Amino acid sequence: MTTPTDPTYDTTAAAAASGPSGFLAELAWRGLIAEQSPGLAVRLSRGPIAGYIGFDASATSLHVGHLLQVFLLTHLQRAGGRPVVVIGGATGMIGDPSGKSSERKLLDDAQIAANAAAIRGQLERFIDFSPGPTEPLVVDNREWLAPYSMLDFLREIGKHFTVPYMLAKDSVQARLGAGMSFTEFSYMTLQAADFLHLHRDRGVDLQMGGADQWGNITAGLELIRRAEGREEGADPPAFGLCSPLLLTRSGLKMGKSERGAVFLDPTLTSAYEFYQYWLNDEDELAVQHLRWLTEMGEEDVEAIEAEQVQAPGARAAQRALAFDLTSRVHGRDEAERQVRVAEV
Repeated sequence: MTTPTDPTYDTTAAAAASGPSGFLAELAWRGLIAEQSPGLAVRLSRGPIAGYIGFDASATSLHVGHLLQVFLLTHLQRAGGRPVVVIGGATGMIGDPSGKSSERKLLDDAQIAANAAAIRGQLERFIDFSPGPTEPLVVDNREWLAPYSMLDFLREIGKHFTVPYMLAKDSVQARLGAGMSFTEFSYMTLQAADFLHLHRDRGVDLQMGGADQWGNITAGLELIRRAEGREEGADPPAFGLCSPLLLTRSGLKMGKSERGAVFLDPTLTSAYEFYQYWLNDEDELAVQHLRWLTEMGEEDVEAIEAEQVQAPGARAAQRALAFDLTSRVHGRDEAERQVRVAEV
């Protein structure tokens, strides 16, 4: 078997999924489907789909916890779909309560704009921005949310949500006893409004995200159904899909280290720190992360898994993972340099 630094080692060896209907099959063997709404497979059998993921512009950089969502967009594009990236210029000023124990600090317009521009640049390392039918669309939800007056929003969006429906969401239940503000309580209605706008105006029929976003995604599906006057149980006009969360063995979200978050921005997390983070991935998770966070084909992953079982001390999975991700984020030359540093 070739090693990660061998010139014949292909970090994008996975064949493109066999058209739109192969998208779910690709995600399934990788273990990337935690939830999906009814009818998605049927919709994909009819042709390509545009799917979106939102990234709140609440930090100057994405971190490794975002990588699963980035790869959902990558796989969608390889299957002939159009990836749509929503930079949460509006929602980032509020902060999603999902998985949070406290309210975020509100950011000003200038900081949100700077963060959004930086995130766009990082996504270009993973998604092909070449012109064509699968060219990504990047939009800022301030474009359609900022013009709303409060009265208009309540009349057009709020009327479709009942208080019991909102209170039943896990993200709300987890925060009710901690003094959840109305600002955060309303977050799901803003994210749902994003989906409705994109569905109506941009032809986006799929929203994706991590498992902690399922409540927000289903809120969007319900808003679209109600806004279009469809009966429950009718053919769905829109769809949702969630991946698992990147968690450590102890159940904490990945992306944090003793020094803080592990960012994709090299000025915040050096190539050395980034490479070492993955080189020290837990044995029980490294092969899983190869499936989740690279485009390696199934045969390549299985070969590395077999090598890991035969010689766990060699850490074949960790070395392959660290090299692949460092190549993407910091460039191949830097990844090869980190391999040499680690061998000293």
